[in-house]
Amino acid sequence: MSNTTTLHASRRGECFHLHTPRGPLNVRLDGNANGPAIVFSNSHATDLSLWSAQAASLADRCNVIRYDQRGHGMTPVSSDEVTFDTLAQDVVAVLDALDVERALLVGVSMGAVTMLRCAALHPSRVAGVLACDGQWAAPSGARETWHARMRIAMDEGMAALVEPTVSRWFTAGSLAHATDGVLHARRMIGATSAAGYIAAARAMQSYDFRADYPHLRVPVRYVAGANDGALPAVMRQMSDATPDARYMTIPDAGHLPNLERPDAFNDVLRCFVAELT
Repeated sequence: MSNTTTLHASRRGECFHLHTPRGPLNVRLDGNANGPAIVFSNSHATDLSLWSAQAASLADRCNVIRYDQRGHGMTPVSSDEVTFDTLAQDVVAVLDALDVERALLVGVSMGAVTMLRCAALHPSRVAGVLACDGQWAAPSGARETWHARMRIAMDEGMAALVEPTVSRWFTAGSLAHATDGVLHARRMIGATSAAGYIAAARAMQSYDFRADYPHLRVPVRYVAGANDGALPAVMRQMSDATPDARYMTIPDAGHLPNLERPDAFNDVLRCFVAELT
């Protein structure tokens, strides 16, 4: 075991800052230190606690690595421009700092785009990707949509974005019953810094990685909440363009199936881990 691995093993089960070339990243290690590594990347306006149910589900078999994306949770806002290339480099920086050669990457929404971009740019570090409710290119009108949301964050604060965001993310049934997932999402959105929200939103205003997908050389599982608007159809197209891919939906789920339907999502995730190990 290397000195780096020994150092961070003592922090297992708690959050700590990893120092990377682009600044500190808040990280948490859980599960089986000797198991295959799996890294989770959060969506916009959430933090690493988004993956708590998945960390618990895999604790018996995986070395679970979670981190807060730039400007989210306890990771400071980056002084550099945030792009999906720099976010992908953050994933590699985490792997380097923890002496992890290869890992299964899991992300939802912004995190899904981050992990797929990492697989395109750094395939030797990636055992596979599970991408949930992300898009391979910014949709039509994204620049204007994100500009309006950034203006709200700047002028009114994140509290003004909580209800509009959860209303897009969750099914009507979950919203009506104010489920634990909805309550958790409200807390995470409200706690996100406006500066972090805005920096990441700029990255989502205009990107197009469609050329990556025919060249991906790692196994990919595309997972969409069945009730997430146009995303299921988009993710099916992404899967069709990827050589070693499968596509599936989570019933009765919106934009964050891992939070809204954790048991169904965990079944898919554990099956994929079993295939790769």
